[in-house]
Amino acid sequence: MEYLVQLFQTLSAFLVLFYLFCESPAFQPLSTDWAHPRGKIRLYLVFTCITILGNYLGTPVVRGGALLNARAVGSTLAGLLGGPILGALVGATAGLHRMTLGGAAAFAGAVATTLEGFSAGLIHIALRDKPQVLISKRTAFLAVFVGEIVHMGIVLALTKPFTAAVAIVKIIGLPMILLNPVGAALLMAVLIHRQQDLDRVASASSAAALRVAQRALGLMSRGFGPGMAAEMAAIVREETGVGGVAVTDTERIMGFVGIGSDHHRPGGNISSPLTRQAITSGSVVFADGIHQSYQCAISATCPIHSALIVPLQVDGTVIGTVQLYESRSHRFLNMNRMLGEGIGDLLSSQLLIARYQEQKNLLVLGELKLLQAQVNPHFLFNSLNTIMAVIRKDANRGRELVYHLSNYFRKNLKRSSPFSSLEEELEHIRAYLEIEKARYEGLVVEIDVPPALMHIQVPTFTLQPLLENAIRHGISEMLSPGVARIRATQEDGKVRIDVEDTAGTYEESGRAKDGLGLQIVEKRIRSVLGAGSRLEIFCIPNELTRVTIRMPLVPPESPWPH
Repeated sequence: MEYLVQLFQTLSAFLVLFYLFCESPAFQPLSTDWAHPRGKIRLYLVFTCITILGNYLGTPVVRGGALLNARAVGSTLAGLLGGPILGALVGATAGLHRMTLGGAAAFAGAVATTLEGFSAGLIHIALRDKPQVLISKRTAFLAVFVGEIVHMGIVLALTKPFTAAVAIVKIIGLPMILLNPVGAALLMAVLIHRQQDLDRVASASSAAALRVAQRALGLMSRGFGPGMAAEMAAIVREETGVGGVAVTDTERIMGFVGIGSDHHRPGGNISSPLTRQAITSGSVVFADGIHQSYQCAISATCPIHSALIVPLQVDGTVIGTVQLYESRSHRFLNMNRMLGEGIGDLLSSQLLIARYQEQKNLLVLGELKLLQAQVNPHFLFNSLNTIMAVIRKDANRGRELVYHLSNYFRKNLKRSSPFSSLEEELEHIRAYLEIEKARYEGLVVEIDVPPALMHIQVPTFTLQPLLENAIRHGISEMLSPGVARIRATQEDGKVRIDVEDTAGTYEESGRAKDGLGLQIVEKRIRSVLGAGSRLEIFCIPNELTRVTIRMPLVPPESPWPH
């Protein structure tokens, strides 16, 4: 019983030492650090200290021939966590130290400790794809339990004389086989508990960061400016609970809430060297208030004591920062630090997406302007020639055509939105047709659109280029009068719009000659309306050409105001 108590005391010391390690900054999560050389060096130092401490705290038995010790706990855990090389190194180091203490069983103990560390490392290799089994109290218990049984066998095999070996095993065997596995399981429990704490912090940080990102999603679309920054700072402070939050660009404070807001005001220049450091380096700067404190350059009575400064980057370029502050009376929690870094990453991603969407919108707007510019010149030229010819025969009809031409261009100039209702598109077409009917006598255009579909939103300048293409490259080449039709129907929850002519002159190989307008319409349908929307062309030579648009009943929200 006395030996059990002494061994229990040794294990208690191990437990305290390992607990302090797990709570120290030197401890890093298993999944991110311990597989790397730097992490294994940490494990080597910690478990070597534990095994050597086991030598010093061991109880001499059989006139100093052996030690009742818990050395195997350290070498076995080192092997389980770091692999066979680490386990063997920890065991060998502690074993060599054991041999310096002397005794009949010293060599046998050194061999056993090294072998236990190496064997535990083999378990690490076998179970590394099953971390929940490897990092468990049960695995630690069984590894040490079997290892200590083998340990006793090695003592019997290598210790001379054999009678002394038997006497040693009788004294140390039962306590070490029973208590050392329990000690290993307790140390593993401390490790698992600490890991779970970090996982909970990381999970809570991720959830809060996602809430910030979700609430900020609408703000990002407004661009990176003062209005957005003020609301962003308030959201981040509300979700993190820190003392203060600032959002800056690379030169000025754009938003600031919380402690220090009486003198750190939006619009003021950046004065903190820490902020400059974060902007210049593009890396996170953390003044923890212990090793480094936040020094305010504006006010000597500033309550800010610690700060986390996270740069916001778009395409590798720092465009600003988000900063979290705490006062002297509040500790900067690890959760807040992790959360701040996560928020910075998410906001940077959202800013990149917002910039991409802005560029996409500008491209779509540019295509719209290009389509307007492409339609206007040649149509104006042809219309003026037509009006000149009509005026010679019928002045009143000529004045009517001038009115329709003026009305057409007036509507053209007012159409800057990416979407128009089907009714607006048809009104635009009617003005266009008055001119075209004067050019092509006998031209017939049939429009069949149910009133229920008149409100459907379509990309602006969709129908006119298609109808123009049907007239210019189809009907105008017919010897007899031709017919163009515009028809809209609803099919399977979507809208189908057909623009067709009775010429049937379309050729896939000659698509480029059919006009820039058709190409732009097709591209804009895909980019503006998204997946599920498309333009199809069907042709029966010398009989029919049909251009079909398939699109949703409700198009995506327009990036510009209507």
